[in-house]
Amino acid sequence: MRTRRSAAVAAASFLLLTGAAIAAPCAYAGTPGATHASDRNSDFNDDGYEDVLIGAPGGTVGGKKGAGYVTVQYGSSSGIGTKRSAVFSQSTSGVAGAAEAGDGFGRAVATGDLDADGYDDAIIGISGEDIGTAADAGGITVLWGGASGLYGGNSVWLEPEEPAAGEKFGGALAAGRFSSDSPGDQLAVLDRDDLDVYRYDTSPRLQSVPLERRSRSPLSSAAEERDILPKSLTTGDYDNNGLADLVVGGVTVGAEPGHGWSVFLSGQPEGLVFERQLRGGPVVASGDIDGDGYDDLVTGEPKSPDDGGETMTGGLVGVYHGSADGPLGVDGADSPPRWWTQGSAGIPGTPERGDGWGTDLSVADTDGDGYADVAIGAAGEDIGTLADAGAVWVLRGAAGGLTATGVRSWDQNSTNVPGSAEAGDRWGGQVKLTDPNRDGRFGLLASAPGENTGDGAVWVLSAGPGGVTATGSWSYGGGSLSAPAPDAAYGASIDE
Repeated sequence: MRTRRSAAVAAASFLLLTGAAIAAPCAYAGTPGATHASDRNSDFNDDGYEDVLIGAPGGTVGGKKGAGYVTVQYGSSSGIGTKRSAVFSQSTSGVAGAAEAGDGFGRAVATGDLDADGYDDAIIGISGEDIGTAADAGGITVLWGGASGLYGGNSVWLEPEEPAAGEKFGGALAAGRFSSDSPGDQLAVLDRDDLDVYRYDTSPRLQSVPLERRSRSPLSSAAEERDILPKSLTTGDYDNNGLADLVVGGVTVGAEPGHGWSVFLSGQPEGLVFERQLRGGPVVASGDIDGDGYDDLVTGEPKSPDDGGETMTGGLVGVYHGSADGPLGVDGADSPPRWWTQGSAGIPGTPERGDGWGTDLSVADTDGDGYADVAIGAAGEDIGTLADAGAVWVLRGAAGGLTATGVRSWDQNSTNVPGSAEAGDRWGGQVKLTDPNRDGRFGLLASAPGENTGDGAVWVLSAGPGGVTATGSWSYGGGSLSAPAPDAAYGASIDE
């Protein structure tokens, strides 16, 4: 718990840029940074290799169950391993606050170069943090990158301006250069009620000044038709104007609840501008699937009640193509995306109630052909009689868009995948396509937060000329990185 205090920061300040009232966020998925999937913002030591940030919000720290921690693994010419790594929590020297039961440090994670120093920074959501008497008000810690990687010293603490119980500030995070008024990435933060966007400011007059709100407006005031309960964030340059756009993924509330809908805000020189609502969500991710220079938007609806009267029991994934006008559906700006299910032609498997196809998404080029591919997690997929064992698919990108040609799928019973499928593992609960060895081909990280009755683990499937392969795959958990493993839910969040 933290006592109520000013959000002033001695070494750096953030200015609130924009906001829109929204509610009850979950995890972050998407592509950070101003442009395309190849422009990842996760190189904390600026050595040219992508690093990997993973959250374990259930981890026990200092005897406090559920205090949570994060791990970072540094990329190299040989990829990632368990040696060049570090663990951070609120018990780490220099990190604001104290590890407490139920804080959930690492329930959401994101990265971006917020201070424009060339080193990417880690943003850690702590949505279970108590502020004074406000339980689960939430908070955020920013760990700065440097020549030696992430460090806890001089970390920045952010909290709600007026903490309220259950606000869950920091429940979803994303970073990108949404406007041209600062050289670094800006930070987008969801809580139960609002979307806030912050920027780093080096002005001497602001060095000890609290966070300053520029504007905040209810999402409902911008929405045209429906109220949306937001769940996640993604960024991409869908209109190819050189500034990051933001999509808030969510589900409808009210008379027809539970349908996936999202909000598209375009990055403009003056800041984010509401454009329109989009069918699809609450999971969202971004990347250039057709190689035309515009990022495309992919949405996941793992629990879709129906679509136009047709029952969708196993999950639904949609693809919008970027354009000068932002993400476009099959018939233009106001039309739905191209839908994919396990019942689509060429997709292995059969759609079944509770599969959760689209539980998580990641978009990047797995085979180096210039087209981003799409990884799809289905944490609720049953393997034989094993309920919710989980599985993952990778669909290929092409000049004509997403295709089932060359599609691959895996579960823990697949050849060369370590371990065995077990009920409740939820393999594919998080997926990330990553290129930590800088060979131009993005391999797959697939997490199973339920592995070993809630300890959690992550699998590494490398990529070769033919894309992702299970050959040589390996797995690890928090204990492999000298972190506390029991009930950690390791892999419950992975930075995109």
